[in-house]
This record gives sequence, structure tokens and C-alpha cells, in this order.
Amino acid sequence: MNPHSPAPKLTTQQQTQRAAAAVLYTALVLLALWMVREFIPAVAWAGVIAIALWPAFRGIESRRWFKGRTTLIAALLTLAVGLLVLLPVALGIAQAAGEAHSLIGWVRSVQETGVPVPDFVTHLPFGGRQLTDWWQANLAQPLGASPAMKDLHGNAVVAFGQRFGLRAAHALLHFVFTLLTVFVIFQAGPRLSGTLLRGAERAFGQRGVELAQRMGAAVRGTVSGLVVVGLGEGVLLGAGYAMAGVPHAALLGAVTAVAAMLPFCAPIVFCGVALWLALVPGATVAAFALAAAGFVITFVADHFVRPVLIGNSSRLPFLLVLFGILGGAGTFGLLGIFIGPALMTILMVLWDEWLQPGSGETAARR
Repeated sequence: MNPHSPAPKLTTQQQTQRAAAAVLYTALVLLALWMVREFIPAVAWAGVIAIALWPAFRGIESRRWFKGRTTLIAALLTLAVGLLVLLPVALGIAQAAGEAHSLIGWVRSVQETGVPVPDFVTHLPFGGRQLTDWWQANLAQPLGASPAMKDLHGNAVVAFGQRFGLRAAHALLHFVFTLLTVFVIFQAGPRLSGTLLRGAERAFGQRGVELAQRMGAAVRGTVSGLVVVGLGEGVLLGAGYAMAGVPHAALLGAVTAVAAMLPFCAPIVFCGVALWLALVPGATVAAFALAAAGFVITFVADHFVRPVLIGNSSRLPFLLVLFGILGGAGTFGLLGIFIGPALMTILMVLWDEWLQPGSGETAARR
């Protein structure tokens, strides 16, 4: 047959069969996705982790000692991810258990005597009198009879504990499935990567392959920016905790680093530390200094350093990186922090192609 001859036209029956097959395939795919909908976030998280650690996987695989030992490499990387998440949580729980006796004693004390008004409240430039009156009425008296504590009865505490336990068990189950998926992805190795790229090429052509690669670079750059910046914030604020005389400064610095890996979450930690420090007699100035230094560090990190690191990897402008992180987090939650810059990458590629048709491939290779 002549390869340049036109394809034979499909009969009406064949067209109907193709349409029916397309509808059937679509329905089966949607049914399968609906069936595993509870595990889609775990798979998505595993994909993000695998993309971020893929250079490490390929680097270890190239070593002579690890040639052909894909399962061992997958197990080591999965174990590292598990320890990175679980170790800080375990240390925090152990530290909290060690301080439980002191905490119980403090709770009993404030239930009997209340919490005295901190010195800095009376020196506030505005609102000090109103805050002092509210504190005296609700917290300075024994908390058992305080109006602010009237809703914290035993049943409410038990119900809160049950809800928290269920959520913790649900999160742990999803984390286990995430680790299992990460292990499977790494064990499949380059074979899985090649299969995905071939599928993208068959569906969308060479531009689909290039777009998938740029999206992977965006996700990898986002993870790198979040982790590097988070560790830097944790080290700086941990040093600030130590200088201010806060106990367990190293542990609090580690907690701050984990929180700082999520945009705008570090203030929750260092503001809590500063508030505790403000309750210590004579430490008001140190508390204000710690809070001010924390806001300066996090402002510079979240608005300048992090977008630059992510933008250099994904070749996105600063504003698109910021919109991708914040908009993705607002739309998809934590997972959206990594999805957002990838979607902004797609938008940038499509915009380049729209402005200069035919030159998008050149722009993608730059």
C-alpha cells in the first residue's frame, strides 16, 4: 500500500463503536478514580516526593556499589523520608512527655490562683487598660470559676481528644500509603519514568514531554526552596531562642524549621515562644526582640529568598511564583504549594506559544 495514500474512511458502525469505546473507557477511568479517591492525595504526595528526590535516586544509582540494586535504593530513600517526618514528631512527643509533670503542676497552679497580668500589658501604647481589665476578669482569677473557661468542661475535652485521635490515625494511614507509593515509584525507577514520558509524547507530542519535564523542574524547585528556606529559618530562630534564654532552644528551632517549610507558618511557633517569654518576669524586652527578629527573618525568607530559589528552577517570574504558592495553597491545601508553581509553568509556556507561534520549543529548551 502507498504510505502517502489517505486513510480509509470509517463506516458509520465503526464510528459508533469508537464513540462507544471512548465513552466506556472514560466511564471506567472515572469509576476507578472515584473508587480510590481517598488515596489520591497520598499518591499525589508520593509523586511530589519522588520528583524532588529523583536526582538523588539517579545519583545513588550511578554509584558502583548500587548498580542494579533498585530495591535497596528505594528502601533507603523511603526510610529517609519516613525519618525526616517522623523523627521530629517523635522527639516532640518525647519532650512533651518529659515535661508533662511540670505542665500538670502549672495547670493545677493556675486553676487555683489564675494567671497574673504580664508586665508588658500595662505598658502597651493603646488598649492596655481594656486588655488588663479583661485579663483580670477572665484569667487572673482562679480558672475554675473564670467565664473564659466555662466551656472547657470534661466532656468537651474528651470529645476534642477523640476527634484529634481519629484525625491523627487518618493522617498516619495516609502517610503509610504515601511511603508505600514512594517505595513503589523508586523501585520501578527509570522504567516508570520512561513509560510516563512515552505516554505524554503519544498523547500530546514532543511538546507534552517538554512540558512534563518543566513541570517536574517546577515541583523540584518548589520542594528545594521550601526545605532549604525552612531549615535556614529554623537555624536563625533557634539561635534567637538560645540568645533569649528560652529552654529547649534546639528542639524549638527544629519545630520552627518544619513549620517554616510551609509558607507563613513559622510565625505561629515563634509568636507562641515570644508570648511564653513575655509571661516570664523581666523578659519582656527579649520577647519583643524575638518576635521582631522572627517577623523580619520570615518576611525576607517568604517574600524574597523562597520565590527566587523556586523561580530559578522553574524559570518563572517572582510574581508568578508567589501567586502559584499562595493560590495553590488556598485552592488545594498543602499539596497546592507544589502544584501551584507547576500550573504557573504551564501557563507561562502557553503564553509564550501564544505570543510567538512555533517558538515555544526554543523557549522550553533554554
